Amino acid sequence: MQRIKEAFTNKAKIAYLTAGDGGDISYNYFLALAKGGANILEIGVPFSDPIADGVVIQKAMKRSLANGTTLIKVLELCIKVRSQTEAAIILFTYYNQIHNNLPKFLNDAKNAGIDGILVIDLPYEESSQLIFLANKIGLAVIFVAAVSTSLARIKQLSNNIANGFLYYACQKGTTGVRDELSVEIENRIQEVKANSFLPVAVGFGVSNNDMVNRILTIADGCIIGSYFVNAIANNISANELQNLAANIFKENKNK
Repeated sequence: MQRIKEAFTNKAKIAYLTAGDGGDISYNYFLALAKGGANILEIGVPFSDPIADGVVIQKAMKRSLANGTTLIKVLELCIKVRSQTEAAIILFTYYNQIHNNLPKFLNDAKNAGIDGILVIDLPYEESSQLIFLANKIGLAVIFVAAVSTSLARIKQLSNNIANGFLYYACQKGTTGVRDELSVEIENRIQEVKANSFLPVAVGFGVSNNDMVNRILTIADGCIIGSYFVNAIANNISANELQNLAANIFKENKNK
C-alpha cells in the first residue's frame, strides 16, 4: 500500500487496461503506461458480464477472454509487471471471480506485487470480510463513488481503509471516452474531497490533456481507461502507447 500512498504525494496518474488484451504483448502495454507517466496501473481482470464498463472495455474483455486469459494468468502478468516497475498496481475485478477462496486469492495477489483491489460489484455493506482480510495483509480496498452518491455515503466508503483512495466516477452512465467534463465538476470534486477521509481520484470519460489538467487542479488523482483501451483496439504499438500516455498526463503549466 505504500506505493499507492507515494503516488498521491504529488498527483496520482492512474491508467487502466484489461489484462490479456493484445495477447502476449499485454505486459508491454502496462510497462509502456508506466514509462509514459502512470504511477498507478489499474489491471482489469476480464469478465464475461461486466457492469459499469461501456462498449470499449466490454470489447476489450471479450478480446482478452478469447485470448485465453484467466485469473491465474492475470496474476502471472502482475508478477512480471511488478518486476519491472515500482508503479502501484490495483487489480480491478468482480466478486464472482474471487469469492470461492478469498483468503488464498488475496494472499496470491499480495505475493504477485499487487497493492490494492477494486471489486466493482461488491457493495460496501457486503465487504467486511474482504476489508478485514485485505487490511490484515496490507492490501488497499478501493471503492467507487458516483455522481449520485450522497456525501454521507462518501464518508462511509472512505472510512477505515488505510492507504487507499476513493474512486470518484464523475459522469453518469458507463465508462467510455467523452469530449468534455461537466461545467460543475470542480464544485462537486471539492465536495467529495471535503467529505472523504482518503485521497480522491477522478475518472470516467477522461480523454484529453485538458481534462486531465482540469481534474488535477482540484482532485488528488486522475484515472484514464477507455482512451487507452481504445488505442489498443486500433493496434497501437507499445512505444506509441507510451507517447500517448506521456502526452495526456503532461502537466500544462499555463493552466
